[in-house]
Amino acid sequence: QSTQANLAESGDYDLIVLVSYNHTEALTQNAVEYPDQNWMLINAHVDEPNVAGYTWANHEMSFLAGVAAATMTTKDFSTGDYSTDPDGKTIGFAGGVDGALIQAFEESYIAGAEYVDSEVEVLTGYGGTFEDPAQVKSVADSQYGNGADIVYHAAAAAGEGAFQAAQEANRYAIGVDSDQSQSLSDYSDVILGSAVKFINEGTREVANAVVDDDFGSVQGSNLLGIEEEGVDFVIGQNFTDDSDNPLPDDVSTNVQDAKDDITGGNVDVPCSASGCNN
Repeated sequence: QSTQANLAESGDYDLIVLVSYNHTEALTQNAVEYPDQNWMLINAHVDEPNVAGYTWANHEMSFLAGVAAATMTTKDFSTGDYSTDPDGKTIGFAGGVDGALIQAFEESYIAGAEYVDSEVEVLTGYGGTFEDPAQVKSVADSQYGNGADIVYHAAAAAGEGAFQAAQEANRYAIGVDSDQSQSLSDYSDVILGSAVKFINEGTREVANAVVDDDFGSVQGSNLLGIEEEGVDFVIGQNFTDDSDNPLPDDVSTNVQDAKDDITGGNVDVPCSASGCNN
């Protein structure tokens, strides 16, 4: 709370951007205390006229990750020491802390897999942490040991453990939030792709509104999904079409079909961007 207040008190900033719902409680006070200060809150919302709340559709991008994983689990695909088992139809999900938010990643990932093939088995587990990779690695180790070709993690910094497990098991993984084949390039040989949020698009939108003196256009609760080009599934840098080991065309085709069905209203993605509240 004091950090927010100190920034606002300085009067130096036309816009203060806060990342994560951890800022929400303090902002409910500071937005009122500093009514002339424009705030942007990422991944949450505070209902005040000087706050632009932006959330990205975690569930939609996780659905796409499920589509990609289910497409690949039946493919005969290998790169160096790593390979899939085309005779099985098993993939995994390794979450961080078990709760409504991450359950939306899990449920939507499962639904994406079923969109491709109803016979795909999805193994799920939680490491109970967003910070300790060893805990998530243990979950992923178990899933690879039980036949998973690919594990998708939703565990923030702890998700690195899933990539470590993939390398040790000679299997593959899917990253989250950003293109982790780029941000964690030590694991680019196993990261087939990532479910990504384009945080920069929302931030640019709010910054432009401040510059144009049109904050009212972004004030309130805003959701960026597939239709707004706010989330997507991107193929890892080692597996793009211009790489030595491109993924089968079916991956891009199936992901695009899923995007079209979601934006066209033909597919209902489970849960919401804020989680599963069932």
